[in-house]
Amino acid sequence: MDSLTLGNKLLKNQVLRFVLSAGVGFLVDISAFYLFYHNLLIQTTYHVLFFTVHNYILSFSISFFLGVLVNFLITRYFVFTESTSSPVKQFVRFVSVAVIGYFANFAVLKIFILDLHMYPPVARITAALSLFFASFFVHKFFSFSLSLRHHAPGKHKKDI
Repeated sequence: MDSLTLGNKLLKNQVLRFVLSAGVGFLVDISAFYLFYHNLLIQTTYHVLFFTVHNYILSFSISFFLGVLVNFLITRYFVFTESTSSPVKQFVRFVSVAVIGYFANFAVLKIFILDLHMYPPVARITAALSLFFASFFVHKFFSFSLSLRHHAPGKHKKDI
């Protein structure tokens, strides 16, 4: 019985729910990256519009946005459920943050691969993990418009 209570308490922890949500998005991202990098985009470079793009960059771009989509859906319906912002507004904000995160990940990924000569799948995992914690606070306060006072002890609707 205590483990059920502990499980319920853990699932009420917003940070833990965010970690689980981001973890699922991360697994989708990393799995898709590996699949694209090793199995689908096997040429070293591709021509996209007027650019020549390395396969790791194209793999990263596709996998990142697949992970973002999964992460948004889980975060919206499992983590920040008390948000009163419209789903469209949340999505636009979430994607806006994701675009910034994309360029931050892209920069870190390029440093790891080009400067530190890391294997691209390992570099992708390292880049994603290095930017994880910043994303929690940005999504909480910007994407889902939640402030710290909504989470002060004794201020929950159930407590009143």
